[in-house]
Amino acid sequence: MPTLTKLYTMEEASEHNTAEDCWVVIDGKVYDVSSYLDEHPGGDDVLIRATGKDATDEFEDAGHSKDAREQMEQFCIGELDVAPPPIPELEIVSKKEDLPQKVLNFTKQYWFVPVAVVGVSVVLGILFQRKK
Repeated sequence: MPTLTKLYTMEEASEHNTAEDCWVVIDGKVYDVSSYLDEHPGGDDVLIRATGKDATDEFEDAGHSKDAREQMEQFCIGELDVAPPPIPELEIVSKKEDLPQKVLNFTKQYWFVPVAVVGVSVVLGILFQRKK
């Protein structure tokens, strides 16, 4: 579902970190609180320290009232763009091996099987020759 608000990256929001231009990110929304700095009950330094990162935890820890949450909406200028990380490119390896190469690889890995068969055959041949 497309959003109707402007999308900002965290990098864009963190560039607005002065008293004249202060943006804060809370719960995935971007707020321009520049005009509210002087009115904030906790002081402007609290808001300025909250720029450049997700300040949701700090906002929740402060125990803001329902009225404060409603008042925030007038400062909302957009949402945080949380794009998924890029999918890394995978190397495609061909699984086609010709038959002689497969046999060679198989014999290198399981050399003991034919050796064991020959060994058992020789022992059985010797035992059979003794009984005659």
